[in-house]
Amino acid sequence: MVIAILLILLGVISRIFPHPANFAPIAAIALFGGLYLSKKMAFILPMAAMLVSDIFVGFYSWKMMLAVYTSFLLVVGIGILVKQHKTFGNVLIGTLLGSVLFFLITNGAVWAFGTMYSHSFGGLMQSYLMGIPFFKNTLLGDLFYTGVIVGSMEVLMIYSKKLVARQSI
Repeated sequence: MVIAILLILLGVISRIFPHPANFAPIAAIALFGGLYLSKKMAFILPMAAMLVSDIFVGFYSWKMMLAVYTSFLLVVGIGILVKQHKTFGNVLIGTLLGSVLFFLITNGAVWAFGTMYSHSFGGLMQSYLMGIPFFKNTLLGDLFYTGVIVGSMEVLMIYSKKLVARQSI
């Protein structure tokens, strides 16, 4: 429970304070939840971080919020799938897949629900093209935060196993 609260605080703080666009830990928190927490808590964790931080940064179009929140719920699902065969490579693939899903869903939503791009195939492609700089930040943020959060958990798990092994000798 302490870890969940700390991760929610990390998610909230990172979204409130100035940061490069899309360089935030929410996807990493969602993946972490799927990897290490109960399914219920895994789905609650990123939603709580988003909802609390949206109180401070401001709510926006409900359709866009739905796309963003859904993206993070899908990342929880990726974490749950990866949990069954957790390796460094699978966590990396899960992180990359989560970044791509977020990019496709949110930029598709900007095109579908916004007025910036014509509602044609060309407009959709323009939305994706204009989203590439944000995708770079999403990808870098997801890789960084997943490395730190999941990596820290793995180190703690290894350390605690060694500690238990030493105590049983």
